[in-house]
Amino acid sequence: MTRYDVKRELKRYYAPKNTAWELVDVPPQQFLAVDGHGDPNTSADYARAVQALYAVAYTIKFASKRELDRDFVVGPLEGLWWSDRPEVFVARIKDDWNWRMLISQPDWITEDLIDDAKAAALAKKGLPAIADVRRETLHEGTSAQLLHVGPYDDEGPVLAELHDVYLAANGLRMTGHHHEIYLGDHRRTDPARYRTVLRQPVRPAA
Repeated sequence: MTRYDVKRELKRYYAPKNTAWELVDVPPQQFLAVDGHGDPNTSADYARAVQALYAVAYTIKFASKRELDRDFVVGPLEGLWWSDRPEVFVARIKDDWNWRMLISQPDWITEDLIDDAKAAALAKKGLPAIADVRRETLHEGTSAQLLHVGPYDDEGPVLAELHDVYLAANGLRMTGHHHEIYLGDHRRTDPARYRTVLRQPVRPAA
């Protein structure tokens, strides 16, 4: 059995090489999603949301393999981030951040399978945040994207370049939420070697 791996199947979007902003056309995808607010480094809600996402994602994986004979690699953690004041991301004022944490799902995973997996995971794990997990469809389309290597808090200058230089130089404006994809396991990686895909949906400014 060949396992589906979103990092391989959508390599341009999950394994980019460019470390300067470039435009890509992101296809539609479905995700597991949980929303929240606040500093991800200190928010108990954030930790509970991520734990719930992984509990449901792995339950879906095992159910898909058992019931559908279709296996897949659980995708990396992703996040959409937004605020009424975009400058809080450049300044890293994390208490003002809104977030939607995501894990990509193969297109054969149905709403019913997700609901069944939530019920099974809740019964097994007893995590209340599982009730907040939902299916989310996202079609970002034209987006500016790059690979950032280094600590998360070093993203500020890169985002400032996007907001203050790249968009104006290319006649673009932001649409949709800032998107990050966290590659690798940050618990086992030196922060200097963190790899994060940064993405911002855009459209012509005119």
